This record gives sequence, structure tokens and C-alpha cells, in this order.
Amino acid sequence: MTGSLNRRQFLAAGTLTLAAMGLAACTPRQSSAFLSPTADAVDAAEASRLTTGQTVTRTLSAEPVTLDLGGKTVKTWGYRGVTAAEPIRGNVGDLLRVTLTNDLPDPTTVHWHGLALRNDMDGVPGLTQPAIAAGDTFTYEFALPHAGTYWFHPHVGTQLDRGLYAPLIIDDPRERGDYDREWVIVLDDWLDGINATPDDVFAELSRGMGGMGGMDHGGMPMRMGNTLMGATSDLLGGDAGDVYYPLYLINGRPQLDPETFTAKPGERIRLRIINAGGDTAFRFGVTGHQLTITHTDGYPVAPHEAESIVIGMGERYDAILTAGDGMFAVVAEALGKVDQALAILSTGAGSPPPAGTTLSQARTPTIAADLTAAEEVALAPKRADRTIALELTGTMEKYDWAINGTRLDMDDPLRDALAISEGERVALTITNSTTMWHPMHLHGHTYQHPDGGPRKDTSIVLPGQSFRLEFDADNPGRWLTHCHNLYHGEAGMMATIAYQQ
Repeated sequence: MTGSLNRRQFLAAGTLTLAAMGLAACTPRQSSAFLSPTADAVDAAEASRLTTGQTVTRTLSAEPVTLDLGGKTVKTWGYRGVTAAEPIRGNVGDLLRVTLTNDLPDPTTVHWHGLALRNDMDGVPGLTQPAIAAGDTFTYEFALPHAGTYWFHPHVGTQLDRGLYAPLIIDDPRERGDYDREWVIVLDDWLDGINATPDDVFAELSRGMGGMGGMDHGGMPMRMGNTLMGATSDLLGGDAGDVYYPLYLINGRPQLDPETFTAKPGERIRLRIINAGGDTAFRFGVTGHQLTITHTDGYPVAPHEAESIVIGMGERYDAILTAGDGMFAVVAEALGKVDQALAILSTGAGSPPPAGTTLSQARTPTIAADLTAAEEVALAPKRADRTIALELTGTMEKYDWAINGTRLDMDDPLRDALAISEGERVALTITNSTTMWHPMHLHGHTYQHPDGGPRKDTSIVLPGQSFRLEFDADNPGRWLTHCHNLYHGEAGMMATIAYQQ
């Protein structure tokens, strides 16, 4: 089934070893030692969640689509039935029931990024559910556990780097809405249907760079086929990314055909910002405005004033701004890639900001380490019962990305699984031994950064950096942790963390 969507219908419409602390680091167990995604403990955890008795029902289809991206007509895959302007939305405690029909030529799934949902709805083929075959239908059904800004996308191959993603917004009716308007802003890097497919790119990357990673290109990245050499950013600790993207989008529109957000001067606007990119971190800001960061990955933080913020793939930030009078640029700078996405904030007279308008550099961009968890969501102090050491390994030269030197085999994802037990306080010690940054994502849980830092499910780990992150093991099942650089994860930088029977 082939559909046709315009850009608004789409999105703008739519080898080191870390010493263990606490107990010894987990050792691999046999598959039979781990809970099944349909175990009684999974049902019990779901039954214990807050419920409202209300059901949000949606029907989606994943299908081939044709998009207009600022005059470029591209064929890709997308979801029919959702947009950035009209995401899936419900209240905390509502039951979400989404029936997905797979009208793609390949199997697919849906992963609900950032949600502590029931394990058999997490959308990882071979680990939590069978892939949904072409022509088949599957119904995802689970309670919405926490308020916040989330999103969903496939967890099959390189499908995320097409148009298969959309926001999921969970509201808390008790939350005081101290703002006049709300905008969902989805950032993306785009190549599908223009110069290559994501599968083409992954095949090219998988051949490795053969020792060319140190080449100097005079501070400018150099395109080699569909890859980049010399894309660097001090904010990311050096090498910024691997992939050449011809377009960068805000809500499905490139900077030569920008989305326009309208408001009145003085209005307070809540921004829900999602990085849906495959290989790009963005520095996000609005010219002439300060942002007040209020949430990250769905959880509140102590309000933090920022000129701009660094957002890795998979991360989400909520911010408040007070609209000025005039026309301003909403900018997502593709770090290290000398390009950007652009939209317009319009509150009055004036000329639209031209393509290429840049953000101020007066203040250092905000990162997650600058933020503090709001008191009501901070983890209670507790000694960790178990520590899991994760070392990020691999190089661009061989494209052998891995965790603890082991590349996860999705045909046997429990082979080297790391064991935890329900009720434990678990510490993840993540050490990046590579020369690239990695946005690391943990399914089914939200951890807290050190020293009272923010609650998150996706975090940037810079080269040479080591994090100790803690979470409570209160959501039984089999869960992935992986790099949310799509291509690094697909190459094998993934591990399974599984609850013991």
C-alpha cells in the first residue's frame, strides 16, 4: 500500500574494566534464568500502576509514503495517523491501546522510547516480542506511567532513519500549566530518498574507515560517499558524527521552507523538543530569547536558564520561553556538520530570519550535567545493591562498536545478558573508551545522574568520560541498553539487562 503525504501530514505535520562497586558486576546467565516478557511479575507490575479507567485508542499504519521536503520529493516510510502537531496524547494512568498495521514490505515493531511500560509492549524483536510481519497487525496496550515528553519509533534495523517516528505526550492534569501555548518540536537529520537509503549508509559504514579517522580537513567535514570525515565538535569531545545528511528538519521541514510558529508578544510558550535524528546532536535555541529548562526526558528539573541546549539522539527537553516582539529564528545547529535546521517564531511585524541565521555564542550551551532533578522525582538515597560495569568499545576504522567488547547478537539477545533482581538499587557505571561520543539509552527505566543530577533515560557519554548512574529495579522483564546513534547500535553497541527468575 503506497500513500502520499505532504510535509505537514508527515511530521510538521507528522581494553578497560571498571572496578565494581557494591556487589560484583553481573555475569552472563542462561536464558532460562531470566523472566519472560509475559511473566506473572510483568503483569503484577502493570497492575500496580496508577489507572484512571480511561482508554486512549489509536489506529496507525506503517507504510511507504511520498513526502515533499521543501520541493524535494522523496519516497520513504512513515506512520499514517500521527503528526508532530497531533501526536498521540493521554493522561497519566490512561490505558493506551494502539493498533498498528504493517503495510511495509519488511517486518517492523514500535518501541515507546523512555516509558517504564510493561515488558511485552517494549517493541524489541527477539527480546520482548516477535517482529510484526508485513501485512500483519499488532495491538500495543499498556498504562501510561509518567507524565512527560516521549516518542515512538521502530526497533528493527535502520528503520528509524526513515520517517517512522512521532511524539507521545503524557499529561498530568494536576500539573499547573504556567504557559499560554505549547509547541512540540521534532528535530531530525534526513537522507532517505535523496542520496541513499539508511541500509545503504549502514553497509557503507560497516566497511570501516581503514585508518582515515585522523585526517585533517582544515576544520571542515569532508563528504566521502554517504559518510563524513572530520566532523568535529568540542561540545561532543571531538568526532561529532559519521553520516552525511543533505537535510536537517524541524517538524518535517528544511530551513529553505521553514515551519512558522505564531504567538503574541509576551506569551509564555512551552517547548517540547525531541531529537529524532539518527547520527546528529543538535544545539537548540531561539534567537533573541532565553530558555528556562523545566524537564528532561519527561522528568522535572529545577528551572535552569539557558541560551541554548545540547540535545543528543533520543533525548527530550522541555523549556519555557517568553515570546518577544518580531520574527526570530528557531535554530537546531547540527553539531560538527556545518549545517542546521531552522523554523520561525513570529509574533509581529518584521522580515523572516534568513536561512543560515546562527545562535548566539555568548553563553556556554547547557548540558544534562548542568541540571538538578526536582525534589519530587529525585531518587531517595540508598546504597546500591548491584553494580553493572558497561565499557563502550570500538572504532570508526573497524566499525566494531560494542559494550564490554561484545557485539550484541539480536538473534540471541540473552546470550550475554546482565542479571538484576526486582527491588534492587542498581548502579550503571558507563565508561566510554572510544574516541567518539555515544548517546546511551536504557529501556524500561529512568536513572538519575550523579550528585542529584536529572532523571533521564538517554544520556550523552563523551570520549574518556565515566558515569555512575543509578536506578531502582522496579519494572521486571528483559531490557536493552544501547547507543542511540542508530548506526552504532545497529553495529552491536547494545547489551541486555534482564531480571532474574
